[in-house]
Amino acid sequence: MTQDNVRVNTTWKRVDEHVLEQFRTHSVANLGDALDRLNIVDGGIAPIWNGAKAVGTALPVLTVAGDNKAVIAALEHIRPGDFLVINAFGYDGRAIIGDNLAQRFAVHGAVGAVVDGYVRDAAIIEQLRVPVFARGLTPAGPFKNGPGTIGEPVAIGGVVVNPGDIVAADGDGVIVIPPERADEALRAVEEIVAREAALDAEVEALRTKASR
Repeated sequence: MTQDNVRVNTTWKRVDEHVLEQFRTHSVANLGDALDRLNIVDGGIAPIWNGAKAVGTALPVLTVAGDNKAVIAALEHIRPGDFLVINAFGYDGRAIIGDNLAQRFAVHGAVGAVVDGYVRDAAIIEQLRVPVFARGLTPAGPFKNGPGTIGEPVAIGGVVVNPGDIVAADGDGVIVIPPERADEALRAVEEIVAREAALDAEVEALRTKASR
């Protein structure tokens, strides 16, 4: 369907909360290793405040560079656990979201937003504790003319994101996990965590031995 030059697709499934919860215990770095270093968004997209982290179901939005009409329209399509993934073409001239939209995302149940573009109001967004990841900051506000899409595949940072994909983000960056690979990724990342724990134990044993 189309809402005033914003095309909306609602025929996709969201990931069960219990699956998302399992991913929340793992770092993006370990998840990247578990997926053979694939599906990692380029490092130019980073958290706008220290400590930001989130895991959710991708709600993709495509918008014209410097315009956030489709982002505003996406508010009514947010469901709890959604992670907005916004392709704004990496444009640095205007902020696609600020504190107002970030707060509204959270009120509607979104876990955060990844923006392939620029944002503003970083200090207030940090105070709100809304996880936002973007290419950078600019004080310039957006236009609101459209067009755009909601719930259709987008590309951000060299990775295609489909509606319903699992998105994990932390201080190291962002990774996208197709839901059909969720079980595989969880098995692999748990093996990685176990190996790292064993290595840590070895190092601690050597440190203890050396200190005697």
